[in-house]
Amino acid sequence: MAGRDEIAAYANALLEIERWPEFAPQGLQVVGADEVELLLCGVSSSRDLFEHAADVGAQMVLVHHGLFWRNEPLVVDRRLRGRLEALFRADASLLAYHLALDAHAELGNAAQLAGRIGASADGPFGGVGVSCVLDGVTIEELTTRVSDAVAREPIVFPFGPTRIERLAISTGAAGYDLIRAAHEGFDALLTGEPEEPNYATAKELGIHLVAAGHYATERFGVQALGRHLASTFAIESRFHEVENPV
Repeated sequence: MAGRDEIAAYANALLEIERWPEFAPQGLQVVGADEVELLLCGVSSSRDLFEHAADVGAQMVLVHHGLFWRNEPLVVDRRLRGRLEALFRADASLLAYHLALDAHAELGNAAQLAGRIGASADGPFGGVGVSCVLDGVTIEELTTRVSDAVAREPIVFPFGPTRIERLAISTGAAGYDLIRAAHEGFDALLTGEPEEPNYATAKELGIHLVAAGHYATERFGVQALGRHLASTFAIESRFHEVENPV
């Protein structure tokens, strides 16, 4: 068992949240029980996730996509009220880390995904992604690796070179990074959500795009952070899947 505030302060420092000012407050978003024995991890805030936290007796929930976003209306509607009521019933705290978790060099979404497809990260890419080296795989081989890692079939625009040696990874909704990836000499971009212009851009700039799902590509960071916190504080961490096709 460990203190709520101790866990939150440690995670804040580990992820260097001050480096990532954004439209989502990072860290402790909802205050619950003082002591934590079970940490429940999930990708996104939802009533289903928070109700499961109550069912299993978790004192803290860790997510990538939190409750509060500065680009949303400042109103507690039925959606937000239901989520908060579920957390209050569970007496569970909520920790949320968005860009800071995307970008972490070891625990981050991009870094974790790179490891699962056999890519070697050699530096940052874009705002929160990673630059990777691959062993000259074909687009078919890369697609298979990605599919195996995320357990779904990605959308593929196969317009790059025959062999892929430089791969940019930026998870979530980072289709906008395709032009940057092409201009910086990458053979392919691996992301979550494509954008409508990506098809023509990939074809005209001669780069592959692999889009494996926003949710699917951002499952690994929160799992890695949960495991790290569990090891550091001698608590239990579990990941709860709330399937999302996007």
